[in-house]
Amino acid sequence: MPGAIDRAAADLLPAYFALVMATGIVSLAAWIQGFATLARGMFWLNLAFFVALWGLTALRIVRHWARLRADVSSHSRGVGFFTAVPGACVLGSQALLIEDFATLAWVLWIGGAALWVLVTYAVFTALTIKAEKPPLTEGLNGGWLVSIVATQSVSVLASQLSTHAGTGHEALLFVALIAWLGGAMLYVWIISLIFYRYTFFPFRPSDLAPPYWINMGAMAISTLAGSMLILSASGSPLIGELLPFVKGTTLLFWATATWWIPMLLILGVWRHIVKRFPLRYDPLYWGAVFPLGMYSVATARMAGAIDLPFLRAVGPTFFYAAMAAWLLTLLGMGHRLVTRSAAPLARG
Repeated sequence: MPGAIDRAAADLLPAYFALVMATGIVSLAAWIQGFATLARGMFWLNLAFFVALWGLTALRIVRHWARLRADVSSHSRGVGFFTAVPGACVLGSQALLIEDFATLAWVLWIGGAALWVLVTYAVFTALTIKAEKPPLTEGLNGGWLVSIVATQSVSVLASQLSTHAGTGHEALLFVALIAWLGGAMLYVWIISLIFYRYTFFPFRPSDLAPPYWINMGAMAISTLAGSMLILSASGSPLIGELLPFVKGTTLLFWATATWWIPMLLILGVWRHIVKRFPLRYDPLYWGAVFPLGMYSVATARMAGAIDLPFLRAVGPTFFYAAMAAWLLTLLGMGHRLVTRSAAPLARG
């Protein structure tokens, strides 16, 4: 068993915190749809996932530092470290909204914000100064957009915690506003490269990895962050003055997220049905579950913030889709763990 745990730490995919992101957002979607018991159960399960992944990460830092350092400077794997930030912040939102654990939410937000600074400047600096770099077709994927998800997750939890900040509530809302705006600009930079890669380079089924769903998910969480700012506007004169801009931009983000959904479904059909690319468990599929849950939560919050009651049916639809995707991916992960555990016994 110790050997298996050490191997798991050595091989840990940096993006595996997408498991926490996905479980957390589906739990929050369940909470919004009125499934309180399910939401609470998923919170505690997610807390266990979070602790386990950080345990493996700590072991990796201690025993496999060279491999972790190599991942940081990898164009394909380095951006996966950003998943730890929304992992912490989404779990913080669960703690605050579902269990009213404000202290835990503060700890997770402070940790998530500190991680955002560390990962942002460590990864992007390493990729910038790297002597040898891959071509765009090999180095760029949808996982790069997790950097936007990380930034917006800091904004969302900051807005949610502002009511618990006392005299610092306006300063915290300013942080939320700046993170929201910075994340939006980062999306413009990265999605331009991704769209360029889509349309001007050969595209194989293997290139359409699950993180491409973050194309939509990054805009969905930007919608949620904007909605939280709108709902918090009464606590900040600055946001109050910017309210028409914030509302219009939030609707723009939701429209962009919505535009991506049919496109991603069409490309998924092309990949798995037309090109018959095998559908098997991959840890990166957690990055496809998250956008479905986030679109449900973001649409529900935006419909309330901007008063668009005709959109309220969208939230439940995407919640059920996200719940189904989460269950299927969980079953795939369970099957992978069981088969890997059984392999050494069979060889013995």
